[in-house]
Amino acid sequence: MDMQRLASALEASLDPAQNKQAESAILNEQTKPGFSLLLLQIVASEAYGSTARLAGALYFKNYIRRNWTDEDGNYKLPENEVVSIKRELIGLMISVPANIQYQLGDAVGVIADSDFWRRWDTLVDDLVSRLTPDNAQVNNGVLQVAHSIFKRWRPLYRSDELFTEINHVLGKFGEPFVQLLGNTDQLIGQNKTNKQALSQYFSTMNLTTKLLYDLSVQDLPPIFEDNMQSVTSLLHKYLVYDNPLLHSDSDNEAGPLEFVKTGIFEVLTLCTQKYEDAFGPFVEQFIGSSWNLLTAIGLDTKNDILVSKALQFLTSATRLSQHARAFNSEDIMSQVIERVVLPNLSLRESDMETFEDEPIEFIRRDLEGSDSDTRRRAATDFLQQLLAQFQKLVTDVVMRYVNHYLSDYLRNPSANWKSKDTAVYLYSSIAAKGAVTASQGVKSVNELVNVLEFFQANIAKDLMSNSDVEPILQVDAIKYLYVFRSQITREQWRDAFPLVVKHLGSSDYVVYTYAAIAVERVLALTDVSRQPLISPVDVKPLAAQLLDHLFHLIESNPEAAKLQENEFLMRCVMRVLIVIRDGVVPITDSVLAHFVRITQIISPNPANPRFYYYHFEALGAFIRFAAPQQPEKLENGLYPVFGNILQNDVQEYMPYVFQLFAALLEANPSTNLTTYYMSLVQPILSPELWASKGNVPALVRLLSSMMSRGASQIAENNQLEPILAVFQNLITTKTNEVYGFELLESTVANSAPAVLERYFVTVLQLLFTRLQSSKTDAFTSRFVRFYHLISARVESGLGADWFVAYANQIQEGIYVQLYLSIILPDSQKLVRPLDRKIAVISLCKSLTDSVAFAEKYKKGWGYSCEALLKLLENPPILATTDETIIDHDVDDMSFGVGFTQLQTIKRPARDYWPEVTDVKSWVGRQLQDANARQGGKIKSFAEERLVQSPQALQVLSIYMDR
Repeated sequence: MDMQRLASALEASLDPAQNKQAESAILNEQTKPGFSLLLLQIVASEAYGSTARLAGALYFKNYIRRNWTDEDGNYKLPENEVVSIKRELIGLMISVPANIQYQLGDAVGVIADSDFWRRWDTLVDDLVSRLTPDNAQVNNGVLQVAHSIFKRWRPLYRSDELFTEINHVLGKFGEPFVQLLGNTDQLIGQNKTNKQALSQYFSTMNLTTKLLYDLSVQDLPPIFEDNMQSVTSLLHKYLVYDNPLLHSDSDNEAGPLEFVKTGIFEVLTLCTQKYEDAFGPFVEQFIGSSWNLLTAIGLDTKNDILVSKALQFLTSATRLSQHARAFNSEDIMSQVIERVVLPNLSLRESDMETFEDEPIEFIRRDLEGSDSDTRRRAATDFLQQLLAQFQKLVTDVVMRYVNHYLSDYLRNPSANWKSKDTAVYLYSSIAAKGAVTASQGVKSVNELVNVLEFFQANIAKDLMSNSDVEPILQVDAIKYLYVFRSQITREQWRDAFPLVVKHLGSSDYVVYTYAAIAVERVLALTDVSRQPLISPVDVKPLAAQLLDHLFHLIESNPEAAKLQENEFLMRCVMRVLIVIRDGVVPITDSVLAHFVRITQIISPNPANPRFYYYHFEALGAFIRFAAPQQPEKLENGLYPVFGNILQNDVQEYMPYVFQLFAALLEANPSTNLTTYYMSLVQPILSPELWASKGNVPALVRLLSSMMSRGASQIAENNQLEPILAVFQNLITTKTNEVYGFELLESTVANSAPAVLERYFVTVLQLLFTRLQSSKTDAFTSRFVRFYHLISARVESGLGADWFVAYANQIQEGIYVQLYLSIILPDSQKLVRPLDRKIAVISLCKSLTDSVAFAEKYKKGWGYSCEALLKLLENPPILATTDETIIDHDVDDMSFGVGFTQLQTIKRPARDYWPEVTDVKSWVGRQLQDANARQGGKIKSFAEERLVQSPQALQVLSIYMDR
């Protein structure tokens, strides 16, 4: 494919009508040498349209992310291509438009993660050499590259290697950066009437504030500390700077002034939190300037992030008593509430427009924990920090305003409903102490107020009323219960819960969504003994109607993107199914029909990762609790839609579908593999599926489930060898080695020894090679567990002797080396109770059932006995079966980049010997029975082979004499 055709394919890849075909053509091209350089040529050339160049930058970024290095840090691209990319990328990034620059910056960040600084030690010199005294376009490109690299430091933990890298950068970049900061200040002054030049230099100032943060995030650089006076003076200058030429024409979109000031507040917050000794003397002037900004700035949406960052700075400053004391007076506190807090807590016209026109956006901004950059959240945090410093003062002052706004509402409820909204929000802000947790809401409250009395006196009637209440006040009422849910007793919830459920029937989108949010969280709430506050017994009678209504709300707009918009409704469906468990069985037909319909609609267009995550979690709960009683019904209903997802290669859904297939299979373990599942074996062994790292854990689980049901059928179909080929591929990488062992264990545990014989020498050769060449702790641990699994399965025709025979076919005597250097010492390192249990059973059976240990490895018998007794000093305590389904916060999860475990069908670790519950007693019985069966040989062996370990002999005698 020539460059023009590739450019056309890239452009088409951004068009939904052509993207599948275009991406297929690009995939075919990317296997050819020099593909990445071809992409860069397209990005660099103005001969191609902006869309093609942007698509090329996007594809280059993703291509580099997938293909730069392997997990060991080795380059996957040819060395000459690597060198060319590094040589060309910086200059190219400096010269392209900003939207392309951003994509290339991400690629630079990926390369830097791997190579900077030791394998790219010329980069900083290259950047510094490109800085100019006054060319803003070039300087901005250089600074954008630097930010792409240095921002990687923000979330990292401190380490010697990290500080070596930072010091490498500061030694070369620090002085030129400080000079650039001063030059930019001068150029802004010289061009204060030239809008175009001024905007460019303000872009430079915006990037320098970002870099100030990057360079200071781990420790305060000496060059900044030495120049603290000049740096803080410059920051203060631009915090109060104004020039009409930089004013944004839009009420909604921030402009250069807002961006720079926002960045300055981020730097100020960082310095206040981490570098009080150096920065403390300058804080007061910034507090005063922040106050002036907040009291003068308008309510336009374009200022929202700036106001939020300013309030975050004040919050961080008032954490320190020396800065907080400026607010310690009733008069000052009243001004703070009136002039800073209230304007940013009160609803604006733009908020109401969002409430009505973009309700899901309103919910996401307003929901506790998700609105850290909104005015309301920032004002609340500031107020709560003041409360932590001056609890009685803040409570008294705020309650005056709360009562004022409640009185104003009562004078004319229909006209003054916003006053009540302000009162409720203001009260909630001082009633809660600490963060609102995702699982329990507010865990600690201000003891100077009574949240239940306030609810009963001022809010409950809005929850109980069927009409004549503003929707926003109904939302406030539901949200109040949601936030303070842990402060409400079981008895009180018994009265309140039906009222919340009733609001699912509201015609208002925000009201019924907030009702769903509250219902879901309350159903997940437990007391100190982990018992649910709302009993499943009380929910089951409502379940059919509740689920049907939730499904109809979800399906009310059948357009794919719109249907997926509201993840909160689907999360509520999931929670109801988890709570009622097998209570779903009588309504299986209805629930199944809804799930099939929704899956069919969303399959062609995965639009909202949170929605489809909860959709598949809900499906998992449905399968878990309904499939055991009617497996064929669920299989027949779900096979077609799941098969359609696989056939159409909907990659976002495939890891979920593989898990659900496995769950369906595991729910019906009594039969052989059906024809449908047998037809799936060959397709899921396709290398293309295994190339996606998100598929691997799910595919391993599905294949393992298939092996447990149909190992003999798979062997008869000559499909065992391809499965073992998958195992071979998995154990070559650190990322997938654990999954390789899971697949191998499942194969060995479910296959007859006669079937395994053909392959076992090859399997051991692969394992031994990896142990010798590049073993990891995880690999060694899983190998030891795998050995013990075979050694313990004497009754299945395996056992230690079986392993010994095949190991010594590879090299005579290799078993002894492995046993003494790896298996015995690393058995003591096993951590998981089930792994230690398998080791105990394995070692015990080696003592009682192995001919090799009885006759050939006499010293090994003694060593094994000592290892067994050492494991029994700290016997594995097996956890009792826990049916609790653990919640995951989707905000902490990554979608589309890896595997996402479905918690509702998470498979517990398999216990191959569930009948063994007390391992010490089991070992005693096993030794006694074997000794009797073998005419006292076990006792004789012990006396002969533990002569050097009298303490071990004594302990063993206790077990044998029980």
